[in-house]
Amino acid sequence: MKIGPKYKICRRLGPGIFEKCGTQKFALAEARSTKTIHKKRGGGMARSDYGIQQKEKQRVRFTYGITERQFGSLVSDAVAHRGTTSAVKLYENLETRLDNVVYRMNFGPTRRQTRQMVAHGHILVNGKRTMVPSHHVKVGDEISIREGSKKKPLFAILDEQLKTATIPAWISLNSEKKSAVVKGVPVPSQGEMAFDFASVIEFYSR
Repeated sequence: MKIGPKYKICRRLGPGIFEKCGTQKFALAEARSTKTIHKKRGGGMARSDYGIQQKEKQRVRFTYGITERQFGSLVSDAVAHRGTTSAVKLYENLETRLDNVVYRMNFGPTRRQTRQMVAHGHILVNGKRTMVPSHHVKVGDEISIREGSKKKPLFAILDEQLKTATIPAWISLNSEKKSAVVKGVPVPSQGEMAFDFASVIEFYSR
């Protein structure tokens, strides 16, 4: 997926979308830019509900690194699902993508990198090479690194990374084997719910 200038996107959607936008340098530049804009306009501009919802949709989409079409499909599935709220199901749909699960396992510093790991055939699901980043894992699935890929420079410092890794409760990591098993369904807690998924659902319901 083509992203475009990351700093420009972060200025529009807010910090936290990309790792490079979480730096002090970006924060200072953003503060100066915001101050200048407010001086020119005589204050901030009120956003409409539509604008707020659209911005939140874009924040989620860029964070997980997926296309408009893919995102719309995940939202449609969440809305059609019975048993949980659409917002919770959307969170589950995003979190159980294979590229995101590999990211949550701390195999790579960014979702973009773990997406490449999957696409280049380094990752196995239940012992089979799976090269589709959007593949959805299920409870009981085992995710591991292909044996022939373990010695590649890409995974050279993985042992050190895993020593300090914070892994979600729904993933059981075996750091020695460099594999993990999906033990449950991801459910957003207050700490994890960084986005207003209900607002995203409302945007698509218009």
